[in-house]
Amino acid sequence: MNRTNREIVVECLENLFVHKDIDAAKAVLHPDFVTHSPGLPSGRDAFAGAVANSPLMGGTTTIEHVVAEDDLVAVHLSVRLPGSTYAVVDILRVEDGLLVEHWDVKEGR
Repeated sequence: MNRTNREIVVECLENLFVHKDIDAAKAVLHPDFVTHSPGLPSGRDAFAGAVANSPLMGGTTTIEHVVAEDDLVAVHLSVRLPGSTYAVVDILRVEDGLLVEHWDVKEGR
């Protein structure tokens, strides 16, 4: 059964931020994955390694909203760390079942 782009993205982000399973998340990242997020490197392994070492990984993450249209999926996340909360919106482009491109915005308080 083919998974929808929405399902692929949600599963990846749940594996990454909720379950902290970097290898499972990497399984759906294209080897030439491109991120447009300042400070994060492109490439599957480099991106996954940078996210794994991000301070946000020490928080509790909840997926609040998901919007999918064609090859783009936008996900609103809440990340709670001791003393702060971050709202994050990730936008991911899916091609042939793999995540190929990424944009994000973060707001902390």
